[in-house]
Amino acid sequence: MSAPAATAPYDLLTAEARAVLFRTASYLSGEEKEQLEKAVAFAFHAHDGQTRKSGEPYITHPLAVAAQLAVWHMDIQGLCAGVMHDVLEDTGVSKLEMAAQFGETVAEMVDGLSKLEKLKFDDQAEHQAESFRKLILAMTKDVRVIVVKLADRLHNMRTLGSMRPEKRRRIAKETLEIYAQIANRIGLNNAYQELQDLSFQNLHPSRYETLRKAMENSRKNRRDVVGKVLRAFGRRLVSANIEAKIKGREKNLYSIHQKMLAKKLRFADVMDIYGFRVIVNSIPACYAALGALHGLYQPKPGRFKDYIAIPKSNGYQSLHTTLVGPYGLPIEVQIRTREMDAVAEGGVAGHWIYKSGSGSVDQAVLHTNQWLKSILDLQASSANAIEFLEHVKVDLFPNEVYILTPKGKILTLPKGSTPIDFAYAVHTDIGHKTVAARINNTMMPLRTKLKTGDSVEIITSEHGKPNPAWLSFAVSGRARSAIRNYIKNMNRRDAVTLGENLLQKALSSLLPQDVLLSDGLKEKYLADLNDKQTSFEEVLYNVGMGHTLPVSVAMHIAELAGEHFGSEVRLSPINVGRQESGRLHMAECCHPVAGDPIRAVLVKGKGMIIHRDTCPTLLKTDPEQQLDADWGNLMTQNNQSYRFVLQIQAEDTHGLLAQMAQAISSAGADIASVETPSRAQAGTEGFVEFRFLVKAADLAQVNRIIHDLHAIPQVRKVTRS
Repeated sequence: MSAPAATAPYDLLTAEARAVLFRTASYLSGEEKEQLEKAVAFAFHAHDGQTRKSGEPYITHPLAVAAQLAVWHMDIQGLCAGVMHDVLEDTGVSKLEMAAQFGETVAEMVDGLSKLEKLKFDDQAEHQAESFRKLILAMTKDVRVIVVKLADRLHNMRTLGSMRPEKRRRIAKETLEIYAQIANRIGLNNAYQELQDLSFQNLHPSRYETLRKAMENSRKNRRDVVGKVLRAFGRRLVSANIEAKIKGREKNLYSIHQKMLAKKLRFADVMDIYGFRVIVNSIPACYAALGALHGLYQPKPGRFKDYIAIPKSNGYQSLHTTLVGPYGLPIEVQIRTREMDAVAEGGVAGHWIYKSGSGSVDQAVLHTNQWLKSILDLQASSANAIEFLEHVKVDLFPNEVYILTPKGKILTLPKGSTPIDFAYAVHTDIGHKTVAARINNTMMPLRTKLKTGDSVEIITSEHGKPNPAWLSFAVSGRARSAIRNYIKNMNRRDAVTLGENLLQKALSSLLPQDVLLSDGLKEKYLADLNDKQTSFEEVLYNVGMGHTLPVSVAMHIAELAGEHFGSEVRLSPINVGRQESGRLHMAECCHPVAGDPIRAVLVKGKGMIIHRDTCPTLLKTDPEQQLDADWGNLMTQNNQSYRFVLQIQAEDTHGLLAQMAQAISSAGADIASVETPSRAQAGTEGFVEFRFLVKAADLAQVNRIIHDLHAIPQVRKVTRS
């Protein structure tokens, strides 16, 4: 801290800040005001000669913090802690000295707010995490500690302009990730939204300013709509004999920005930037007001939420509904009692406003205390401060999951993520080559949803590549984008190659070899399509993707050639070994293995699917989409593996699973996963059923595995599913 710039403005600013504090804290008793005056004098003396980065006297900051606490109707101990919150950290005053003058409770609160400047840490991250842990643990002893801290952070964010740009961004990021979320968690809604907006302003100043100006213009253009809605609400509630206070409000800029990003909207397309709040005298009046307003404007289906019957985890209670207002604009409405409104705006701080013990406020305090207890449980299970910070973040961000790598690194993923999302979060190449995953040391399907705390190990192969089916369960933007790009760039060539091979086979029974797909025939075919935008590569791509049947294209080309052997197309069997491509897949319904009698099916949008010729799916498929197929040179290749399913029924005895696993492994196969249905499903008491997903090289190996399993005395039945 440096010396003050000048005496005159120092006195003027301090006097003004002090006046604001006592004016806001007018709810205090005479004795409490004397105690607050004593704390102000104590802090003034301790910070004498210190200034902020802006050059203002430092005492103006703790006075502003205390004034914010007074807005939340903080009690006298909290106000004293707010005025003196930096005294132990930034001055020579000791905790014992403070406790002697203001009591142990105030001294403990201030100590909980102080950073750990005297301890040595290896890096800044550890320092911040340890300071945060101390703050959170102090909060679990006295929730007022975090309320004071939020007031401190709120004023610091309001006056962040004097900091260096990189420091502003760091503080803003920390505020958005932690302190804004804590404000939300304990129900300080106004503080939550202001911290979000201030963080947004410092992280993305250009976007913030653009959006702020757009909001100003929108405010002018839509003022008549807000007024019209307010008048309509007022008339309808009066006619229903419901006494109510009605407020129109704007959504904060950060929430509008997030909605624009999430839904890829322009500002002009965001319709619901205004909301309305209806405050009534009782809970029955809330539901009566809801019915009255639903009779005024049509409610949107599925947009009603009853947080009165089922409060949010921070104690928040209200009825939420969305109505279709004037000009078709959506109107978000919140209906609540006065006590509920106090909790919604002040959260647990509402405890000091409504000390009479209203149900809403007691509920808010109860929920906050439950959360604080869970924080203590996190502390007990955390190995260090950084791990504790991550655990608390998980609790503050219920829409995210935190997953461990095998080396203990924590990755943050969206809720609902799978091992595929995890793999791409590690590295795009890892994602592309993923073939399997272990979750908590157990092989699990790639579509398994991950939970916070899961440890994931990704198994890769040089021959691995993305499967389009992954898009049905990958949720992270990074994973979905990478998968789509790979499919777009790589599988188009595969589809074109497959389409060309299929068309050549279809034409070989209609045209002489020297005429097959000549340039002249291609040009004639494209001209006959009468589509100048289509290239012949696109035709082949559509055949390979299953959008167009090769037989129909072949017949069309043969007719244009004017010389062909006949009207019947005779396709030679599809050689799986030669035709292998990204557009050729083994069916998941019957799991064909090299050596099985097979047929190929052209499936629109997927390409060619190989089925066992006994697969029931073939009976439901159009015969024109089916082709004969054989394994070709894959029968002699040793580097291929195929998945198949074995269902085994056996006597339920100790060590059985190990024996069966040994039999499969000894045959040279790998087990991908094992499922054990309930014993009741096995059909007979004393028996158990297993379902093995196994990887083998060919049909001979499959038969050897089945034979070896039958040799186990407890095994009664082995079926290839």
